[in-house]
Amino acid sequence: RILISRPLWEEERYTDGSKWRFLEHKGPVFAPPYEPMPDKVKFYYNGKPMKLSAPAEEVATFFAKMLDHEYTTKDIFRKNFFKDWRKEMTSEEKSKITDLNKCDFGEMNEYFKAQSEARKQMSKEEKQKIKEENERLLQEYGFCIMDNHKERIGNFRIEPPGLFRGRGDHPKMGMLKRRIRPEDIIINCSKDSKHPKPPPGTKWKEVRHDNKVTWLASWTENIQGSIKYIMLNPSSRIKGEKDWQKYETARRLKKCVDRIRAQYREDWKSKEMRIRQRAVALYFIDKLALRAGNEKEEGETADTVGCCSLRVEHIKLYPKLDEQEYVVEFDFLGKDSIRYYNKIPVEKRVFKNLQLFLENKQPEDDLFDRLNTSILNKHLQELMDGLTAKVFRTYNASITLQQQLKELSCSDDNIPAKILSYNRANRAVAILCNHQRAPPKTFEKSMQNLQTKIDEKQNQLSAARKQLKAAKADHKASHDEKSKKAVEVKRKAVQRIEEQLMKLQVQATDREENKQIALGTSKLNYLDPRISVAWCKKWGVPIEKIYNKTQREKFAWAIDMAEKDYEF
Repeated sequence: RILISRPLWEEERYTDGSKWRFLEHKGPVFAPPYEPMPDKVKFYYNGKPMKLSAPAEEVATFFAKMLDHEYTTKDIFRKNFFKDWRKEMTSEEKSKITDLNKCDFGEMNEYFKAQSEARKQMSKEEKQKIKEENERLLQEYGFCIMDNHKERIGNFRIEPPGLFRGRGDHPKMGMLKRRIRPEDIIINCSKDSKHPKPPPGTKWKEVRHDNKVTWLASWTENIQGSIKYIMLNPSSRIKGEKDWQKYETARRLKKCVDRIRAQYREDWKSKEMRIRQRAVALYFIDKLALRAGNEKEEGETADTVGCCSLRVEHIKLYPKLDEQEYVVEFDFLGKDSIRYYNKIPVEKRVFKNLQLFLENKQPEDDLFDRLNTSILNKHLQELMDGLTAKVFRTYNASITLQQQLKELSCSDDNIPAKILSYNRANRAVAILCNHQRAPPKTFEKSMQNLQTKIDEKQNQLSAARKQLKAAKADHKASHDEKSKKAVEVKRKAVQRIEEQLMKLQVQATDREENKQIALGTSKLNYLDPRISVAWCKKWGVPIEKIYNKTQREKFAWAIDMAEKDYEF
């Protein structure tokens, strides 16, 4: 692990847009080629076995592997899959396979289940062989040399082909993610380095030498036309410094946020409509942690919007609702097609401005028709150097975590209870940032298993208390040393089981509260890790209870730097 410290950054800071001077690596590891299904495993169409061509069979396996997942029951997923699958068929296959409902992938699905089970039953020697091969690949492809430093690469393996899932109700779910080949890859390295060699008989799309970027390889995926990258590991020197700079920028906002808020409140009264719209939008970005609104990738068909691209149809105004005045109801698809739904009371002048913005407009018209992300971002830069909507999200997320931890933490709590408090503080941030998820597929089953453990532990506690009561009665009758020791043993047993029961109950509460909230996104991207590290140090919670091994590597700089009295 390379530890990043402030003196190192001051000595070797990438002052000119994170420029490097030398970069050498081996390139990516490609997904293994498709292995045809065994002859005994059949695909059936309309009840009859049918041999598929290799391209059509490979795509069929992607659907077969997901047969038990709810995705394959969704109409849009099935429609998109079938459309893309037919593109891989021969003309003869196209003429025969015309209805997905008549396709039977059952044997394929059972085959993959058996394969999965076989992997679980592998011997120690087989597992060790796979581990050694993975380690060999890691040592050969998983590191690069950047400016005389050996740096870990984040993910050097190219994602295998499959079916696109997307988040939320994405309109492209089920489409075929095509196999990435060397001809799709742009390699980035130094002119004077040993250039990565493509697999035999192939060539790279391009080899370039751009030291203003930190990616090692890139390609364009076919679903949304977005560019994918192979980057340095989060624990690398450059990544660590960028993380640190991100949170330092948010801390700078803390020093001037009162001035900025006073300014946009004053702008609500401006005679210019464009200034009023800009001020109300900035209020929403600040108060609700909305994204600016330019998240849609080029070519993306999903109707996703952010603050600046909100339309009239995305909000409703209520002068009074549920005993609250001046309520705004938001309902729109945000980034990754995640629905944003919120009812929030706003200040009276904001409400009046919104009424003004809505006048004489149709549902499909822009709410902020005199504002776009470029105008907003230019204004933010004028308010503070480096200020963006994301900086507001980072600031509000971090300050919310810090405030919640102060309110929820209690010195009398045991470690599980303290972790529950931390997760509740993190959840407040995730709700603020609208980081939702679908409940895990196995949620109900895992909760049932946990409840069974709780019931068993309660029975143990009941039995232990009876034994303690009996031991006390025995000691009261005999008053000897042996019975006294027996009472102490039984008392400790009761205390131990009580602690175990409480730990299980806290775990159940935590799971239930988090089933539809994604805590990881905010924890890894919007929360200054020094707040969490300082909290751990102050309250005696092991850091590994908050951050796993990979996360600790990512935030090595914060772990080394933070003190228990750290203030964001």
